Formats: sequence, structure tokens, C-alpha cells
Amino acid sequence: MEKRTARLTLLIDPAKKKLFEEICTAQDLTPSQVVRRLIRQYIIEHAGGRPLPDWLDAGGSSTAN
Repeated sequence: MEKRTARLTLLIDPAKKKLFEEICTAQDLTPSQVVRRLIRQYIIEHAGGRPLPDWLDAGGSSTAN
């Protein structure tokens, strides 16, 4: 698992942000958890043959976000 964190800032229109946050809350997830999961999935799907680090669970069974 990742040891350090870094901030990622993105711009999104307010209506999408509100809906995204509502859906996250309904699923008992934080927006950060969902974004980390999406980024992890994107990396796995688009690594292009690059070796992936051990902490990147390609099986998707990890509950840590």
C-alpha cells in the first residue's frame, strides 16, 4: 500500500460535484476513496506493459483505498 500521500486538485462543475458527493455518501464512501479507486483501476487498465508495484492490487480485492 502507498506510504505517502500527495494532493490532487481538479475542477468540476458544482452540479456534478454535488451529485458525486451524494452518491458517495449513499454508498458510505468518501469522494477521496472513490477517486483513489478510479485512479487505481485506470492505472491497471492502461499501464501499457509497465511493471506494476506490489502494492497495486491488480485483482481488485483490496479494501484499502
